[in-house]
Amino acid sequence: MTERTPPVAATRPHSFTMHGITIDDPWAWLKDPNYPDVTDKDVLAYLEEENAYFEAQVAPHRPLVDRLYEEMKARIKEDESSVPQKDGDHLYWAAFETGGQYRKWWRKPVAGGPDELLLDEPALAEGKEYFRLGALSISEDGTLLAYSTDEDGSERYTIRFKSLNGAADAPEAIESAAGKWGDTSIEGTIGNIVFTSDGSCILYGLTDDQWRTRTIKFHRLGTSSADDVTLYYEDDPVFSVGVSQTSDRKWIALVASSHDTSEIRLYPADNPFAEPILIAPRQPGREYDVDTHGDTLFIHTNDTDPMWRLVTAPITAPGEWTERIAPSPHFYMTGVECFRDFFIVEGREDGLDQIEIHAYDLVGEPRRIAFPEASYAAGLGDNPEYNQTVLRLGYESMVTPGTVYDYDTATGKLTTLKVQEIPSGYDAAKYDTQRLKITARDGTAVPVSIVYPRDFPRDGSRPLFLYAYGAYGHAIAPGFSTGILSLLDRGFAYAIAHIRGGDDLGQQWYHDGKLEKRTNTFNDFVDVAKGLVEEAWTSAGRIAIAGRSAGGELMGAVVNSDPQLWGAVIADVPFVDVLNTMLDETLPLTPGEWPEWGNPIEDRAAFELIRSYSPYDNVRAQDYPPLFISGGLNDPRVTYWEPAKWAAKLRATKTDTNILLLKTNMGAGHGGKSGRFESLREAAEEHAFVLWQLGVEA
Repeated sequence: MTERTPPVAATRPHSFTMHGITIDDPWAWLKDPNYPDVTDKDVLAYLEEENAYFEAQVAPHRPLVDRLYEEMKARIKEDESSVPQKDGDHLYWAAFETGGQYRKWWRKPVAGGPDELLLDEPALAEGKEYFRLGALSISEDGTLLAYSTDEDGSERYTIRFKSLNGAADAPEAIESAAGKWGDTSIEGTIGNIVFTSDGSCILYGLTDDQWRTRTIKFHRLGTSSADDVTLYYEDDPVFSVGVSQTSDRKWIALVASSHDTSEIRLYPADNPFAEPILIAPRQPGREYDVDTHGDTLFIHTNDTDPMWRLVTAPITAPGEWTERIAPSPHFYMTGVECFRDFFIVEGREDGLDQIEIHAYDLVGEPRRIAFPEASYAAGLGDNPEYNQTVLRLGYESMVTPGTVYDYDTATGKLTTLKVQEIPSGYDAAKYDTQRLKITARDGTAVPVSIVYPRDFPRDGSRPLFLYAYGAYGHAIAPGFSTGILSLLDRGFAYAIAHIRGGDDLGQQWYHDGKLEKRTNTFNDFVDVAKGLVEEAWTSAGRIAIAGRSAGGELMGAVVNSDPQLWGAVIADVPFVDVLNTMLDETLPLTPGEWPEWGNPIEDRAAFELIRSYSPYDNVRAQDYPPLFISGGLNDPRVTYWEPAKWAAKLRATKTDTNILLLKTNMGAGHGGKSGRFESLREAAEEHAFVLWQLGVEA
C-alpha cells in the first residue's frame, strides 16, 4: 500500500436543539454556506486532499483497474445502434460510433431516402468535462427539434432548437411555420418538452432556486423566453410538476405529484390555453395516471388498493369512474397504455414482469405474452404510434443479454430483432440463475435474484456481491449486466435483494419500507445476507455490498448495525446525513421528501425515528469494513457534504485499520461522470476495490 496518511477533517463546534434534543455536528462546516456555489477554500482543500489520498491508495491497483476496464469495454459493441422504429413518415434510431462516448440521433424517410442526422451528441459534448442529454422532442410535422442538455451535472437543463427542414442552424437563417426562432435557448429547465399540435410552441418545466419544478411555461417559437407565459404554478413545495402527451397526442397532460399523491389536468394539444380538464383533485395518498381512447379516459389508480386498478370515465365527466379491471392480490398493475385497437396493461405477478393485451370491446380474455425463463425483466419498448399493430418489447434476464422483440398483436408471433452483442464473447451456459426466498426476522419472505458460475460450490467458500436499493417504490429488475461478468468469472455469485421499500411485490411492499416502517428495509438486507450465509452461498466477511443514493443510505445503516458481515462496501452518492437534510427545508428536495421519510421539523416521532437510523448520526466506535464512498460536487439530490461528512466522522470514530476511500467528482453530479466509457472506468475502480479487499486473485 502506498504510504500516505489518511486525511483528517477538522472539527468545529456546532450544535442545534430540536424537540428538546441537542445534536452536536462538528463537521457541519463541510456544507459550504454559498451552496450551490462551492467556493469555501477549506471545504475544497479537504475534498481535494481526500481525492489525492484516493489516487495514492488506488495507484498500486491501477493495473487491475485497467484490466477490468478493458474487459468491460470489450463486452460493449462500440458501434452500438438501436433498432429503427417508425413514427409517422420516418424511421428513428440512435447510434454510437466506434470510440464514441455519446450517441448520434438519426432518421430516414420510410419511403426511402438518405439518413438525416438529427442531433450530434459527440459534437455537443466536445471539450466539456460533463455532458448529458435530457429531453428530445420532435414536432408533429417532423420539421422542428427541441432538446435539452446539462453540462455540469447540476440537473439544470438548457433547451435549444433545431430546424429539420434543411435550413441552417443559425437562428437568423432559420425560417419555419413559426417564423424566426427568437431565443436560441431557454435555461434552468427540467423534464419533458412537449410541442403543441401545430409545432409553433412548446411546454416545459422550469426549476427554481431550490431545484424544485413548480412552474410549467409556454414558449412560442420566435419570441423571447422572457415573454414565456406561466401555464401553471404549483403552490405546495411538496409537489412537483411535469408535462407529457397522451398516446393519441390529442392531449397534453400536466401532472402535479408528490411521493404519494397525484393530480392531472388535460389540455388540448391544439389549444393549451383552453380550460383544462381536471381528472380528479388531489387526495392525500391517492395516485393515478391517465391515458385516452376516443372520448374515454383510462385511469390507472391506487385509490382502493395498493395493487392498483383500472377505471374508465367519459372525458366530459372525468369524475364518473367505472371499474374496468379490479385490483388483484397477485397481480400488481404498474401501468396502462392505450393504442387505437387495444390497450396494454403492464404489471408484476409475484415480482415478475407481465404484459397483457386487452380488447376495448370486452370480448375474450386478455392475452398475456409468455416469456421463456423463470426469472427475467420485460416491458414495452418504444411504441410511438397510436395505430400500432406490432409492439416493440424489451427482454433480459441475469443470464440472457438484452433482447429486442416485435410482437404481432394479430398472430401472437414474437420476432427477435436484436440481441445485445458481446464482442469479446459470451456463453450463457457457463452461468445459472435462481430466484430464492429468504425469511426476514419478522417472518416476511424476501425474494432474491442470484446469478453464479455453474460450477459454483455451495460450501460457503466463495465471495458474493449483494446489491439492493429499497426506496421510493423503485424495483430492481433481475436484468443482465456485462460488468458483473468480471466478478462471476472470478468466482463470485451476484445477488439482488428485492427488499421492502421498493415495489417489487406491489405498492404495499413499498409502503412497508418507508416512514415509520423504514427499518424493515435495512433488516431485510441484513437478513438476506445472513440467509445466504446459512445456505452456504458465502460466509460472513466474504460479502461485498453496494448501493447508490437511497441505496447508499442502506449501506450506511447496515455497516453501523452489522459491520462484521461485510468484506467490502461501495456507497455511491450515499444519502447518509438523513436527519440534517430532512431538517433543512431550504435544500432543493427536502419538502418533497417528507412523504417518504417523515417531517422531523413538525413531528417529534419522525425526528426520533430518523435519528435512530440516520447513518451519519449513528457512526460509533467499532470496527467497520473497508469502504469506498463517492460523491459529486454538483449533485443536487445528495449534496456533496453528505458523503464528505460521513467519511470524516468515520475516520475520526472507527476503531479498525481497514481502508476508507472518499472520491468526489469535482465536475459531475448524482450520476457520476458522463460518457459511456468514463462511467465504465468508475465501475472498474469499484470492482477492483472489491477484488482487492476480498483478496480475490485478479
